Amino acid sequence: MCRTLAAFPTTCLERAKEFKTRLGIFLHKSELGCDTGSTGKFEWGSKHSKEKNFSEDVLGWRESFDLLLSSKNGVAAFHAFLKTEFSEENLEFWLACEEFKKIRSATKLASRAHRIFEEFICSEAPKEVNIDHETRELTRMNLQTATATCFDAAQGKTRTLMEKDSYPRFLKSPAYRDLAAQAQASAASATPSSCSLAEPSHA
Repeated sequence: MCRTLAAFPTTCLERAKEFKTRLGIFLHKSELGCDTGSTGKFEWGSKHSKEKNFSEDVLGWRESFDLLLSSKNGVAAFHAFLKTEFSEENLEFWLACEEFKKIRSATKLASRAHRIFEEFICSEAPKEVNIDHETRELTRMNLQTATATCFDAAQGKTRTLMEKDSYPRFLKSPAYRDLAAQAQASAASATPSSCSLAEPSHA
């Protein structure tokens, strides 16, 4: 579905696929300055604060797991990393739960709850997450009267697993370390006038 690299991603998961296949090119060829004529692979923000937003965003990912999860680009990068470890189902489940909590219709809530359960929670689910039997059964019982909080226990378990296990490895990965080094260098060299409305200089 998202194999065409020319098409810009529209969701976090699509961004993750783009990130995984093009990270090497991105690290070496992406313009991190103020080239307003170039379009980045991710949404850095307004054109004139692109460099600042990029640096703060990437460097913020190592400050806390919360900052990583609150960043669209961070989620995309982390998802790409998890795919290399064949454990992307944990983040996908967490994201599904976040979207699930936004549903206001009781009918849609119940329908979506069962879909999430079948996809991530039930035994031998196509994207079964690693949770204990007690949490799985508690979630199953919660589905009898589905509410916005029925996946809280399972979501919390997978979040803890990612934070304690996958997140530290992500920060130590060559891909993130290279990205952070570029962001740090870019932030250090940035000046208040470097992103003015004037035509960018590439001298």
